[in-house]
Amino acid sequence: MTEQNKSQDNWTELPAHSAINDMNEEQLREAVIDSSKLWLAHDGLWFQAVEKDHGMDDAIKADTEAWKIFTKLEAKRILRRIGVEPGTGGINDLAIALRHRMYANINVMKIERSGNKLRMTMTDCRVQSARRRKNLDPFPCKSVGVWEYSNFASTVNPKFKTKCCYCPPDPLPDDGYCQWEFTLED
Repeated sequence: MTEQNKSQDNWTELPAHSAINDMNEEQLREAVIDSSKLWLAHDGLWFQAVEKDHGMDDAIKADTEAWKIFTKLEAKRILRRIGVEPGTGGINDLAIALRHRMYANINVMKIERSGNKLRMTMTDCRVQSARRRKNLDPFPCKSVGVWEYSNFASTVNPKFKTKCCYCPPDPLPDDGYCQWEFTLED
């Protein structure tokens, strides 16, 4: 018997199911937050790679194209999770769906309602806060955000109209990084 065969004879099978099956509630919460941070880190890393090779304009163009698709997928999965058929949601469904987005685990937002309108203000954005701490200009995410939020809201219900109140590179108030208004039209 060769050395290789001897070592193979000593293999012990270990659990191969997902680790989430072994986690308690607090560990699951921490895993979701950490996964959200990793998701955002990956988003930033691929953006920086495109920016390095092709410049900021092409990186934003690629980012926009990715978000046009991703935000619809994200909205559909969230809606399925909360029991709402895509295209049929109302104001409260949009508010709930926004709270289920990946970034909602790591950013802080305020959601307000007035009649057929919903306003979401990102009061702490992980990306923008980090840039502020480093004395960098805000990341100019408005052009991407217009597609992101419009597509997300229209997946909830195509009757939603989305308006950007402010988002970098716009001048920002002291209490928010971006603000979006969603109107459910008749």
